Amino acid sequence: MILFETLQKKIQDKTAVLGVVGLGYVGLPLAVEKAKAGYRVLGFDVQQNKVDAVNQGHNYIGDVVDSELDRMVETGKLLASADFSGLKGCDCVAICVPTPLDVYNQPDISYVVQAAGEVVQYAHPGMLVVLESTTYPGTTQEVLAPLFEKQGYTIGEDLFLAFSPERVDPGNRLYNTKNTPKVVGGVTVRCTQLAAALYENVLDSDIFKASSPKVAEMEKILENTFRNINIALANEMAILCHRMGIPIWEVIAAASTKPYGFMPFYPGPGLGGHCIPIDPFYLTWKAREYDYHTRLIEVAGEINTQMPEYVVERIAALLNGEEKSIRGAKIFLLGVAYKGDIDDIRQSPSLRVIELLEEKGAQLRINDPYVETFTHKGKAYHTQPITSQALEESDLTVVLTGHSAYDIQELCARSRLVFDTRNIGGGIQLPNLERL
Repeated sequence: MILFETLQKKIQDKTAVLGVVGLGYVGLPLAVEKAKAGYRVLGFDVQQNKVDAVNQGHNYIGDVVDSELDRMVETGKLLASADFSGLKGCDCVAICVPTPLDVYNQPDISYVVQAAGEVVQYAHPGMLVVLESTTYPGTTQEVLAPLFEKQGYTIGEDLFLAFSPERVDPGNRLYNTKNTPKVVGGVTVRCTQLAAALYENVLDSDIFKASSPKVAEMEKILENTFRNINIALANEMAILCHRMGIPIWEVIAAASTKPYGFMPFYPGPGLGGHCIPIDPFYLTWKAREYDYHTRLIEVAGEINTQMPEYVVERIAALLNGEEKSIRGAKIFLLGVAYKGDIDDIRQSPSLRVIELLEEKGAQLRINDPYVETFTHKGKAYHTQPITSQALEESDLTVVLTGHSAYDIQELCARSRLVFDTRNIGGGIQLPNLERL
């Protein structure tokens, strides 16, 4: 009880030293917010280039304000290191590392285990550890808790463990780390209380206290599975509407006028980012342990995964209508990032479209105002600026990412034919414009 009360007081008066393991899209914004709240924050990462960038006040994450990062570093509130021994000086530690899929679409929690192993090595009585990485239900209690218990800790008495899922939406101008409601689920009531108290002191948002880590882990999977399934529905409707000669975007706009019972989701060339294409597979994998087959989730995944192939089929049909084949065709692809106005290309469907078109012999130009260079399957690419000559010389211009810099009227004015997979022009009708 003394350890609990001592840590609780440190959290309340902001004398607690906070550690953040993993300084990526989740960890760095969280570290900055904790520092802005008045805590001393130590960030840890295995990539020395990230550590150096942070310590120099150089921002590499779009959702972090450059001046805020620089100010936190200058004032000594935030310091990064690749030496994890500094964890021994932390009172609270957040684990924010990637949770990808392996080649068999099964959860790869090796980064979580590795990060937790570092924390265990330098843990001390009275420490709070919060896992933020999205993972399958049961990870906190079945994987992390035993690591600490093997070292003689009793969870909820001399060490406190909780799960609080990250909610990061890159490029969202309304909701960010600071104002997005937080869900917290501790292994014990005391664990939940401490984690909730910390986030209440850092964030300007509501804190939902879940009854267990499993509830918090499952709700995060539900969030992204909900989006995955509804996007799959929109994609399937887009395919059917095209065959029936019905404009899907107008259908969605009409349905959106209903003030209840409908939430608009939109089709596109496929899913991207670290969460929506990946998280549902964590649940389908875990469901097998309970002899349950998540049919709806898996079918949705199949539909979304096949969208790049569908886009290429539509490209082939458009070129055929101009008496051209994909092989040798000059195609200008606009957008590499997985969503508009960000530079994140993780799991971007554009990469698969590029791969498929190159396999079929297309001559590609690629533009993205946020991505100058990128690598896919070992091949390096350089993006090019949009010029009148590049558009005019192309047999087809394809919009793959809805960047606000793309003006559909200008593109159509200078292009022979435009295929817009993101409906960037809204309901505008132009003779050389084709929509998904």
